[in-house]
Amino acid sequence: MTATAVSAGRDRRILTTATVATTGAVLPVFLTGAVGVQLRADLDFGEIGLGLIFASYFAAAALGSFSLGHLSQRTGPVAALRVGLVLSAIVSLSVAAFARSLVWLTVLIAVAGLANAITQPATNLLLADRLPARRLGWAVGLKQSGMPLASMLAGLSVPALATTVGWEWAYVVGALLSVLALAMTVGSASAEPSDTPRRPDGPPASPDTPRRVLWFLALGMVFGAAAASGLGSFLVSAAEDAGVAPGAAGLLLSAGSLIGVVVRLVMGARAGLHPERTLRTVAIMLTLGAAAFGLLAVHRAWVIIAVTPLAFGAGWAWPGLFNFAIVRANRRGAGAATGITQTGTYLGALGGPLLFGVMVDQWSYTAAWSASAVLAVAAAAVFSVGDRRLRHS
Repeated sequence: MTATAVSAGRDRRILTTATVATTGAVLPVFLTGAVGVQLRADLDFGEIGLGLIFASYFAAAALGSFSLGHLSQRTGPVAALRVGLVLSAIVSLSVAAFARSLVWLTVLIAVAGLANAITQPATNLLLADRLPARRLGWAVGLKQSGMPLASMLAGLSVPALATTVGWEWAYVVGALLSVLALAMTVGSASAEPSDTPRRPDGPPASPDTPRRVLWFLALGMVFGAAAASGLGSFLVSAAEDAGVAPGAAGLLLSAGSLIGVVVRLVMGARAGLHPERTLRTVAIMLTLGAAAFGLLAVHRAWVIIAVTPLAFGAGWAWPGLFNFAIVRANRRGAGAATGITQTGTYLGALGGPLLFGVMVDQWSYTAAWSASAVLAVAAAAVFSVGDRRLRHS
């Protein structure tokens, strides 16, 4: 076997590990949303309780992201990844076996948030440390597709498991996915870095980008994640309220998620060709996303159906590009750097659905989608400024 074939096989193994790990780490919270009806019936709680569960997940992830990102730098990506995956598997099995009250379910899902907070920077560091620069854009795009893939798997678990053998088995399958990713880290541990600048001795690498710039970009992630969160949380409800049939509304969400996956992969591959334009592209996508959110505010069934592809393809497909920009600028300190920026992601994912729900309850879906458009414009503005700061830091 040629050296090129060996290198390609190693790269595929690393990339597959990172993608499966990302999917497995976020699956517990998506499963909780997907089987929410069955959970509320069995554990006897309402919509407010479900909101509390989600809030606990993102709050724990936000609180832990900075320190756990630095932990991945100290231990190395594979060791940190194993900790996150073991924790994620334990949480999923514990939910299936022991979650018989709202309190226990909330606590366990909060722990799942911590597991994700270490897995995300660890996978970013793994890609930065073990893959050549020319493949990094595609790699980060595929790895970031783990979130919409988890959303799709969670949706499929409802008819396949939750309504047949019980919601507990959905979490068991989720645990098996984390175990699979854990087993795959064996090959990733033996893979040597290729062209990453390294410091073989001494303390773990710090971010190459000044922390003030990373925290500024994290602010953009707060706005961007908050703007996009309405799609996954409320698109189906908004579509049904506008007159779309329930089954069609569910298919609309699945189709939008699939479009998001495809766009992430395509844009990731293109980013590798023109890496210096990455954050500018993110700002453009968010501007297009803002336009899509503004059109969703019209709140007509045919408009929602027509605009959903743009909303997912622009308004929710940009995080992979953003993470590529941060990883590329911080090859030695990707774990620590993305630990900072992921804090903004979690805060936006925490506050966005709460804001959206309050605006729907107090005013209308039109007001809520309009707020999403404003947040997307704010994120685009931050990233436009951040692009200059990142390039000159």
